[in-house]
Amino acid sequence: MRRTLLALAAAAGLAIMTAMPAAAITKNFRPDAEHPFVGLVAFYDADWEFLHRCTAELLSPTVALTAGHCTNDDSQPNGAVAAHARAWFLQDVGSHYDPVTQHDPVSGYPDSCTGTLGNGLGEWCAESDTMYNYGFDNFAGFPDIHDIGLVVFDQAIELSEYAELAPAGTVDRLATARGTQDVTMRVSGYGLSLRHLVPVRGPGAGTAPSAYTVSYRIRLQADMIFTNLRSANSGGYTLVAEGNGTDQGGTCNGDSGGPVFWPSTSNQVVAVSSWGILNAGCRGVGYYYRTDRGPVLAWMEDVLGEELWSEITVN
Repeated sequence: MRRTLLALAAAAGLAIMTAMPAAAITKNFRPDAEHPFVGLVAFYDADWEFLHRCTAELLSPTVALTAGHCTNDDSQPNGAVAAHARAWFLQDVGSHYDPVTQHDPVSGYPDSCTGTLGNGLGEWCAESDTMYNYGFDNFAGFPDIHDIGLVVFDQAIELSEYAELAPAGTVDRLATARGTQDVTMRVSGYGLSLRHLVPVRGPGAGTAPSAYTVSYRIRLQADMIFTNLRSANSGGYTLVAEGNGTDQGGTCNGDSGGPVFWPSTSNQVVAVSSWGILNAGCRGVGYYYRTDRGPVLAWMEDVLGEELWSEITVN
């Protein structure tokens, strides 16, 4: 889910640590056939030139939730949104991706809804030129970075279930009585599953380590443990969770915008994958921008309008 490295200044509370928008499920992950409404979403400029990819979850047949830094086109001023988006709601979207042709012949990723699977437009693939950014602008206003985005698709994807939004204040209870509550959360997404930092040796020693990654481009899920809401880096706007420990997983580059489910066995979304501190090969602490805040829910209702909002479940 993390697509570009971004350094936050010490004034933002991160001292010398490096932050990056989030990427893919890591460590103890497993295939995710349980959440068919979670898809891989790609964003494009006005000429349909590929910009970046993220994860998104359908809240209704046509409305998907993702991160603000995903809908954002950072090549344009003032946090403008991308011109187009395309999403594939398949567990295996791009595992046949050829880095030479930059194309997956099976699904058509990232440049079409057709491939050897046939034309999936309106079945497992949809396109959009309507999207919204809650106000994400390169971490401005940290820690309230407004990292929420919405995509309205031209084609409806009819499924038996969709993601559901948690009502305002749902996770506030986790700030107290930690030992008496279930703090396991579940994440789902596409992207990097392994991120290895390689120490620099020889003439380049002393510079930042290089990295190599493994991306399966398939939907994976993992469980992680909630840690807090009120740290200096979260301020109540994000929830903090980590994927270290037995049977735990986390998020990394490419999972951005993907859902955080709590309770973990539900379809209830309390946050989207937002950013993380570059440590432990993307297996450490992650920050997830909360969707269960009154201002966020009110913004969604306002930009979507009554008709689209009425199709979304808020528990």
